[in-house]
Amino acid sequence: MRKIHIVGMCFVILLGSISACKKLLPKAPKDDEILDGPIEGLTGEQKQRFLRGDIAFNDDVFTVQKGLGSIFVSTSCGSCHAGDGKGHPFTTLVRFGQTDSTGNHFLDQGGPQLQNRAIPGYIPEQIPFGATFSKFTPPANTGLGFIELVSDADILAMADPADADGDGISGVAQWCYMAPYIIPHANAVSLGGKYIHRFGKKAGAYNLLNQTANAYNQDMGVTSVYAPYDVYSGLEIDPEIPSSTLHDVVFYLQTLKAPIQRDQNKVEVLAGKNTFIQIGCEKCHKQTLRTGYSPVEGLSNKDFHPYTDLLLHDMGVGLDDGYTEGNAKTYEWRTPALWGLGLSKSSQGGHYFLLHDGRANSIEQAIYLHGGEAQSSSNAFQTLTNTDKQNLLTFLESL
Repeated sequence: MRKIHIVGMCFVILLGSISACKKLLPKAPKDDEILDGPIEGLTGEQKQRFLRGDIAFNDDVFTVQKGLGSIFVSTSCGSCHAGDGKGHPFTTLVRFGQTDSTGNHFLDQGGPQLQNRAIPGYIPEQIPFGATFSKFTPPANTGLGFIELVSDADILAMADPADADGDGISGVAQWCYMAPYIIPHANAVSLGGKYIHRFGKKAGAYNLLNQTANAYNQDMGVTSVYAPYDVYSGLEIDPEIPSSTLHDVVFYLQTLKAPIQRDQNKVEVLAGKNTFIQIGCEKCHKQTLRTGYSPVEGLSNKDFHPYTDLLLHDMGVGLDDGYTEGNAKTYEWRTPALWGLGLSKSSQGGHYFLLHDGRANSIEQAIYLHGGEAQSSSNAFQTLTNTDKQNLLTFLESL
């Protein structure tokens, strides 16, 4: 009987300890409160590949021994995209050297990206005399696989280069020559040997392989079979990252879930969405797009809600940095996706740093800084009643 009594006491103590631990441990965040995590429907093999890409993206830190460039910007992918969210002023990149569609004229002086850090014995780059430049805040990563699968035909259907409908919104596709290692998407549209690009602030990258290879090389000075040139010497060197790892990272980015809207049925959110549409914001920030076929079931032929048209738009003189990429004008920027906007502060130190360079410290300030094709919507926002204005901001915070 004594042994039974002791065992019973131990069981009670154990249960009490577990209960106490549960009270001490923080609750796991809800899916709509975080940006990272895979899409639904991945197979077991795909989940393993996602995990490998996750580790390579967020946990792998490059050192000199692991291939870190003599000059670089960062030592890992995750350091610029905490929690797969937006970057902040300390992780903002600087691009320089191109003012028009004739290309970058400072490639022999370190362009297009400033490597502002260096390992011992090397000197960080400086912007060359006479070069214009722009600051690029790292974007959030989630939902990129859906954006990659929007057809060229759908993008062109949203474009209106001559403003044929007279609404003041044109929108043009970014046509660029393809990197030699890129295979065009099925049903890709070509114009004079150029293809529609869609990733990056100026839509200068074709797909996520293109974007990822460039990031490894320009951000961390790490070479691959796709970007084999050393950023310091300009010489071709052996790959410093296996192609398998790079492709795992691409798969990870392709299969990150889309941000989940919060409080979407709340009265204020619905009212704000209506106002968003009424004052013309939705003409560029298209709420619904559709993917084409993908061998990944969770991405294939899906409607999704990114609030972007993936086109370049004239944003006015206030956002003209005198720098560009591809065929974009210096005042043209690709419409950024708004999904995940309300979670931006989570990866930005508790404060907003919005627009291409993080100059806006609130959603309201970002709207005020919209010019060019967006000027009429910005003006309309400023004339809204306080209630309508707050509802619109509440809607944007919910994305």
